[in-house]
Amino acid sequence: MKFSVYNLGCKVNSYECESVAKALEEKGFTRVSFEEEADIAIIFTCAVTNMASQKSRKMLHRIKREYPREAVCMVGCYSQLNDGKIDDADIIVGTAHKKDIPSYVETYFQDRKPIRIIESLDNIQFENLTTNEFENKSRAYLKIQDGCNQFCTYCVIPYLRGKERSMDIDQVVLEAKSIAQNYPEIVLTGIHTGRYGYDKGYSLYDVIVRILNETTIQRIRISSIEITEINDALIELIAKEDRIAKHLHIPLQAGADETLKRMQRPYSTNAYYDIIQKIRNRIPDISISCDLIVGFPMESDELFQASYDFVKKCEFSFLHVFPFSSRNGTKAAEMDQQVDAQTKKARVRACTNLSKELLDSYQKEWIGKKVEVIAERNDGEFTYGYSSNYMLIKTEGVIENKEYFIAEIVGYDNHQLVAKRL
Repeated sequence: MKFSVYNLGCKVNSYECESVAKALEEKGFTRVSFEEEADIAIIFTCAVTNMASQKSRKMLHRIKREYPREAVCMVGCYSQLNDGKIDDADIIVGTAHKKDIPSYVETYFQDRKPIRIIESLDNIQFENLTTNEFENKSRAYLKIQDGCNQFCTYCVIPYLRGKERSMDIDQVVLEAKSIAQNYPEIVLTGIHTGRYGYDKGYSLYDVIVRILNETTIQRIRISSIEITEINDALIELIAKEDRIAKHLHIPLQAGADETLKRMQRPYSTNAYYDIIQKIRNRIPDISISCDLIVGFPMESDELFQASYDFVKKCEFSFLHVFPFSSRNGTKAAEMDQQVDAQTKKARVRACTNLSKELLDSYQKEWIGKKVEVIAERNDGEFTYGYSSNYMLIKTEGVIENKEYFIAEIVGYDNHQLVAKRL
């Protein structure tokens, strides 16, 4: 029996998606491309924005239109948000019980009766999923944390993922050892990764130290971390350990204090900037990127300009820019002075252009320097892979996928670094 999987969401979704795929293969199912007809398509949905929800719905309708005989399983945040009321889906699984999806699929094909698994998240526990296989990747994800207790005024995720919860630290190390057999790089990920272990009496620092000491993984990357979770000990660990990627993605969301307060973000621009400077003073070459929301309710032209100027002041290496998306059930959806769509588009465009300028400036500083690269793909002439500080490096020659090598940056062509292997 054939299945396909499609991930519309974040790195956490990616890990869950591959874990379920592996479990299905272990039960004898055959994985095929999502563009091929299968017996069942499994869609890992997202609902962080209205656009994400729309994409989740469209993917369901596309499968039903193109492959009407194919069963569809909708999984994750969009399913949880809609409380199982999704037209045409044959199997619906929310935030809990993803580990049981292979059993639900088997049950469905026995009697063809719709299955709905949407539960309250009040007492949800961390669900251990496992995989050490990822399609066409040189790095593997490991979900070590789930849920969020922060309740920013714009965000629906705490309502869809539940409270903070962490994988047991011994289990994390076991999973990392397994991943190290197949991949040179591991990305530690979660909904609120920096708060890993807060519910169990340990920390992200503790688990990174154990992975360093107890596994052979060549590079550890932190997927995203809040500024309030970066302490001196973690900065020092990143600085002294070559095996920890020299890139931090630190959500900012707004560069104006007035907007940050309305967002219910737990820091000021001054506090954010001070920690950024502390990181750079200890790790001068580090790449720091951020998330930025534009068009938040009551964001005037002056507040947007303040945010834009603050981003320039921080000298990020790149930005992930999002227009504010009003989500039902959040405080921000009820705020006055919502910003119109045209203004949001213009602000996204301005910040996206700024991101390109910042990336060009940061990358050009690396010409003539050496970098450590992990090969990810090649086109028969050049090999492409990411450096420790998350720059895509174009290296002359064909190098085997997943190989870890040293290269010297020799040029910059069409917004991309070009290197020679040493």
